[in-house]
Amino acid sequence: MLSAAGDASRAASRTGAKAGAKAAPRPAGGPAGNLPAVPEKPTAPGPRNMDRWLGDGGMPVIGLVGGALETYGVDGEDLGWVEGSFVPTALACNPHGVVQAGVHSVLFDACMNFAINAALPRGARTRGTLELKTETMRPAVAGEPYRLRGEVTRMARQVAFAEASMRDGDGRVVSRSTAIFLLDRERAGG
Repeated sequence: MLSAAGDASRAASRTGAKAGAKAAPRPAGGPAGNLPAVPEKPTAPGPRNMDRWLGDGGMPVIGLVGGALETYGVDGEDLGWVEGSFVPTALACNPHGVVQAGVHSVLFDACMNFAINAALPRGARTRGTLELKTETMRPAVAGEPYRLRGEVTRMARQVAFAEASMRDGDGRVVSRSTAIFLLDRERAGG
């Protein structure tokens, strides 16, 4: 269940504002101060704009199997998240209409990757998936609607940890995944 504070934080995330963020005081400097001028470090305010990647996440296979990334944000701890939908197509399923475990993994990899990139500063990105574990607990079947969610659980300097899940219409977990991603922060100056 989402709280009102969580909703406000997510809404702030989509608009580029950080919930509860305060500007750090800048040290006095320059001609009027005693200290040398401190150059401003260029930073992108708020979360990264990932709107162009909504839908198939830039990977046509996501749409072909019936998935779509629909909304995203960054929570108060600078950890990204994404939510989406999945209505399995015949391409996602075996001959009996059950979604293959590999399709779960492809969707989860895309969700977690998106969530991490949403939280990284402009210029930084995920470089690759180092490890991915997927568990299926219930069958997902062709034509039934499911909800997807991916979120960052921990962001370190060189790697990020994330988790994702798929739920049925009753909110029951159908499958879930955890992964570790290698980060590329060189382009962001970090």
